[in-house]
Amino acid sequence: MRAIQSPSTDPRFNLALEQYIFDQMPRNRSYLMLWRNDRTIVVGKHQDTFAEINADYVRANQIQVVRRLSGGGAVYHDLGNVNFTFIADHTGSDFDFSTFCRPVIWALESLGVPAELNGRNDMTIRGRKFSGNSQYVKEGRVMHHGTLLYDSDLSVVSSALAPSRDKLTSKGLPSVRSRVTNIKPYLHQPMPTESFMERLWSCLGEVCDLVPYELDRGDLNQVERIRKAVYDRWEWNYGSSPRCQIDKRRRVEGCGEIRVCLDLKEGAIQALSFYGDFFSRKEPDQLARRLIGCPLREEALRAAVPAGEIGQYFQNMDLDEFCGLMLC
Repeated sequence: MRAIQSPSTDPRFNLALEQYIFDQMPRNRSYLMLWRNDRTIVVGKHQDTFAEINADYVRANQIQVVRRLSGGGAVYHDLGNVNFTFIADHTGSDFDFSTFCRPVIWALESLGVPAELNGRNDMTIRGRKFSGNSQYVKEGRVMHHGTLLYDSDLSVVSSALAPSRDKLTSKGLPSVRSRVTNIKPYLHQPMPTESFMERLWSCLGEVCDLVPYELDRGDLNQVERIRKAVYDRWEWNYGSSPRCQIDKRRRVEGCGEIRVCLDLKEGAIQALSFYGDFFSRKEPDQLARRLIGCPLREEALRAAVPAGEIGQYFQNMDLDEFCGLMLC
């Protein structure tokens, strides 16, 4: 496995570097990247950015906002947070978080941290989250990335993000701050973030057979090209907030929150968009385009979408749940 440490703390550069490794570096190898970002909110691919952030706070505190390739929810990064990315071949039919979280948990345990994988995609310490994970799957490859809150400013986490009330209510949790923790207090020997990254590299090297890879000028030029084409663009990071006749949302167990925005004309779907913190193997926009012109009736929806296909657009959702969401 090739080990790559990003030379930058610019979030747009780092997401472009991930995409470059995923799309353009040799596919017969796997990769591990460690990286940090300056103060940033990273939103999931399918989220409505304006609904996920506290815009006034973000603007006043000069926090960057950038969208990633993978689904899932919004997360806050600062220099007290360490990010990891695994890129490898993937032949499975579903998302697999445990395979990539397991070596990280082992590394943390070797440093005295009682870490565990909990729920859909979180790593926790004694029930409090320190790591959110997401995946992007395409053409037989998987990108798995996660956060490690090591010494982050948790007051900013709770102020900068705007989690949905449905998500908090469904989990019986009162706030972002109450359900997250830093790793640093649990170490046998607390250390600066930079030293923690070095120890993490060392521990992961014991289980991942790491070989260092130095980015050359050609690599960096390609990363800059991707950054300018994608991650520097307002249209990618923000897009437009949806305006629609009908706006509904539901939290589906094992899937996440899904928001449906649609317009109708004479009872048929005229415009349709999906937003949320769900994971998908196929782009939900493809499903939305297919349903344009479809009457908003259960029998019409069932005829338009094969029963076994809906889980490709919304992980762990079945056709009954999808029809219930569209018709609620």
